[in-house]
Amino acid sequence: MRDYFNYKEKVCVVTGASSGMGKATVEMLVDLGAIVYALDLNVCNVEGIKQFIRCDLSSKEEIDKTFEQLPQDIDCFFGVAGLSGSKTDYITTFNCNYTANMYITMEYLKERMKNKGAIVYVTSTAGLNWKEYKKEQDKVVHVATWEEVQEKIAPIAKIAPDSFAYMYSKRCLSQFACEKAIEFGKLGIRINNIMPGSTDTGMKDEFEKMAGGEEALLAETGTAHRLATSEEMAYPIVFLNSDMASFISGVDFCIDSADACMKTLKLKKDREKVPATNKFILKMAKKMMDKQKALAEGENK
Repeated sequence: MRDYFNYKEKVCVVTGASSGMGKATVEMLVDLGAIVYALDLNVCNVEGIKQFIRCDLSSKEEIDKTFEQLPQDIDCFFGVAGLSGSKTDYITTFNCNYTANMYITMEYLKERMKNKGAIVYVTSTAGLNWKEYKKEQDKVVHVATWEEVQEKIAPIAKIAPDSFAYMYSKRCLSQFACEKAIEFGKLGIRINNIMPGSTDTGMKDEFEKMAGGEEALLAETGTAHRLATSEEMAYPIVFLNSDMASFISGVDFCIDSADACMKTLKLKKDREKVPATNKFILKMAKKMMDKQKALAEGENK
């Protein structure tokens, strides 16, 4: 039987490898014969991986140490790791979701990947409106270094609720993927962007809280009326970096059971069609969330 995916003996690096979509991706790659390097803060216990490396992706220094341990030739990169922002501060969330992927791509993958290399980033349906709010993202996406990104997001982090880093980081990464697909395409390297809808992962409770409850989260699941499984997201992730997708690059691959279609056709409201860095909106949102937090703490006393 022909191996259509052609992962056998390919060096694959996966972030967020210990749980959810990342773990499901690792399991599939191992089954397909890939040489898998698994990166995460927590141990990846998937049998058959080449190496697990503990790495805090919100830290430039840890990323540098990690890539000292990785091969000089990398065939495929899977940027799956992400934070919701409900348990981490704005800058940590933004760096894990966006800055780490940007830095890894420009500092390491550009040099270590050869012709026919492939990159896939896992953003989110929260990044769907990136084209409409491109001017907001330009100030971050169009700087070249980790330090410059920190300078751009620091003023926003001072006034924004921590959870608002999620949407902005995902929009920035979606735009980055689109722009770099052209630049890297000239080197024979494909870049694509997976936009998962609501999924049953270890962060489900966090997203329920951010959405306003279980019913609100389920309302974002399109025609399925259920959360996707991690495997249902890993399937397209693995597909896009395989030879089966050899002519696919620069794609926003939305995996949401037609939820985005419903929004496009005005069959439901797009709750995320709002600016991500508008100072007035951020200040109002922070006041409201601080008030809700105070009320909740008062009830628990």
